[in-house]
Amino acid sequence: MIKAIVTDIEGTTSSLSFVKDVLFPYAREHIGEYVCCHAEEGKITALMNDVRVEAGEDLSLDGVIAQLEQWIDQDRKIPALKTLQGLLWETGYQQGDFQGHIYEDARQKLEQWQREGIRLFVYSSGSVYAQKLLFGHTKYGDLNKLFSGYFDTQVGAKTETTSYQKIIKAIGCEADEILFLSDIEAELDAAHAAGMHAIWLVRDGEPDKKAAHLQVKNFTDINVVTGKS
Repeated sequence: MIKAIVTDIEGTTSSLSFVKDVLFPYAREHIGEYVCCHAEEGKITALMNDVRVEAGEDLSLDGVIAQLEQWIDQDRKIPALKTLQGLLWETGYQQGDFQGHIYEDARQKLEQWQREGIRLFVYSSGSVYAQKLLFGHTKYGDLNKLFSGYFDTQVGAKTETTSYQKIIKAIGCEADEILFLSDIEAELDAAHAAGMHAIWLVRDGEPDKKAAHLQVKNFTDINVVTGKS
């Protein structure tokens, strides 16, 4: 029986296009101005130094900005970049420039599962801060109340089995009592190798019965009692 569900965001609870076509371009457009305006603040100064360490160079202010922009273009999962993106997105959410996109079927099932006593968690390559911003600013209101916890790449890469082992330990359930939801096969492989149930969201295609993991089109097709649709 499933006691906890860990869900990915992009392509799972939320559209890939929201992140690709809204959040990333917003960060790309504003990150230079933001860093310049806040460069003397302790938190931003520390993040800039983290960028220098990661780049392996004593970069100037302009060099730091150019490096951040390059990482955005490359979709790099750099902690300092993710933190800065989260700060930028907070501004965008608060100003009403955009809302966090959540599929209706995902909202409904997450609310149902939470009412049924299933503990819900998020695991995304975006920072925990960015995750909370997305779920906190949706057209349905603040959905953070549904979740018991959040994980990002601080626990490890999403394609590494050890990352899911750490998550299992943090949740405190047996591995086979946890269901992981994602649209990425390699992530599902890693979660399954750690002992979790794994279900593959294929929102833009048709489920393949021969796939390595059970495929469903949306959350409505998921039966959490058995981990199968």
